[in-house]
Parts: sequence; structure tokens; C-alpha cells
Amino acid sequence: MKELKTFTIPFVGLKEGKHQFEFKIDKTFFDFFDYQDFNDASVAVNLELNKKSTLLELNFKISGYVNVHCDVTNEPYNQEIESDFDLVVKFGEEFNDEEIDLLVLPHGAYEVNVQQYIYELIVLGVPRKRLHPGIKDGSIGSEILDKLEELSPKAEKLNDSASEETDPRWNTLKKLLTDK
Repeated sequence: MKELKTFTIPFVGLKEGKHQFEFKIDKTFFDFFDYQDFNDASVAVNLELNKKSTLLELNFKISGYVNVHCDVTNEPYNQEIESDFDLVVKFGEEFNDEEIDLLVLPHGAYEVNVQQYIYELIVLGVPRKRLHPGIKDGSIGSEILDKLEELSPKAEKLNDSASEETDPRWNTLKKLLTDK
């Protein structure tokens, strides 16, 4: 996969200690990954890189929202997301990213690309079941829900019609229940 240069951090020229990096993520970032589940996105990523003599410690903190469709009503809404992730970068013989929170770079590497980690952190930060907040408090105004309400049978109409149009044969059967 092609790497975005914006998310490549050259760590060779940095002094030992903590360094801050900030990234603003929007819809174009997810278009690069060909991820179509988000309508829009506005996520701030704060990355703290702690450079030590033999390794790097990366701490990702994300906060913001992604615009997704509700699983129940299919109405778009802004889903708030907030998450953090710690990654340790060590140096070894060859590149290895098989561990979730450990990345091994070959000796002589001078930069690390964090775009994949940011992408996965945001995508996994969205809940599995996406519910519009208006569903819980009953304030959602959806065309689909309005149409369902219009087409649903009314309980009052059912009770009124049932009491008025009772078949006389049922009255005879009801006597069997009361005659014991």
C-alpha cells in the first residue's frame, strides 16, 4: 500500500525525550483506504513520541466524530469517538508488525509511518451497533419511522371493531368457559 507522507515521522533527527505530533483526519483520509462506511469525518489525532536510546514509545489519542448511518433507521448522524493506543517500536533484523502493540523496524530505519495505526484506531473506535441518539430519547424525525407509524394498525381501532363485530357463535362458546 502506498504511504501518505503526512503520516511519516522521521525520528532520526529527534533528541531523546517526548515529542508531540498532531494530525487532522477527514473524509479524504478514508477515501485513500477505499473505506466507504463513513459519510464524513472530523477526528483529531494527538501522537506523543517518547524517544529512548533503544526504542520508541508512541501514544495515540483520538477524539472527534465520524458521520455514519444508523443501523435501525438508516439516518445519518455524527458518532462521537474517543480512544487511545500505545505502540512500542523496537529495532531488529527485519520488519515485523505481527504483534498488536509492538512494531519491529530493521536497524538503519530512520522513519516510521503511522497511517495504518491511525486508520485502525478510528475504524475500531466506532461501536459495532450504530444507533442514532434520537432513537433512545424518541426525538428522531425519520421519514421511515413516520411511514411505519402511519401504516401500523392502531390498537384503539382494533379494540373498538372487535367489541362491535362479535360473532354470536363465540358467545355460545364463551358459555362453556363459565359453565363448570
